[in-house]
Amino acid sequence: MSAPTGARAPGLVERINGRHHRLALRVYLLIVVAHWAEHLVQAYQIWGLGMSRPASRGVLGQYFPWLITSEWLHYGYALLMLIGLFLLRPGFAGRARTWWTISLAIQFWHHIEHGLLFIQAQIGMNFFGAAVPTSIAQLFFGRVELHLFYNSVVFIPMVIAMYFHLRPNAAEQARTTCACAPVTSARRSVSTPSPA
Repeated sequence: MSAPTGARAPGLVERINGRHHRLALRVYLLIVVAHWAEHLVQAYQIWGLGMSRPASRGVLGQYFPWLITSEWLHYGYALLMLIGLFLLRPGFAGRARTWWTISLAIQFWHHIEHGLLFIQAQIGMNFFGAAVPTSIAQLFFGRVELHLFYNSVVFIPMVIAMYFHLRPNAAEQARTTCACAPVTSARRSVSTPSPA
């Protein structure tokens, strides 16, 4: 469908926060859940199967061992998460937007931590006198535990945001630019005046 003459066609951000918001959220959530699954498999390999940390590489890492040690992959995923949270934020309103923003803020810090790891790997020098590339929080927690924590504290507010996004109150529904949530008759009666 083309835009009327003289009207500006909607940009990418407008499209993914408007009529394509539901699809964009589903694709994004699929990527997030797949990443989560990798971390959960790795945790099970360590604490359930008793595998050593270097041998516990998740699912993909069993077939492509270099993936688990690639800071390119880890930094790339952290950046993808940050970009996704940022680009999809305009589609949220009210409580959903608040929770999505919390997730975005936490992921921003998580991205900084991965940036530090990435820089160390690229320049071949480890910070903090560590034997391996080390992030700030990694000075206090193991890498596997830390990433389970980071993924949890980013994922939980994201899920809460999606819950509120799919169940907005009338005021939030009126400010939402997408059609993710069905408009119920109660919300419709509050948001649209009844005929006189």
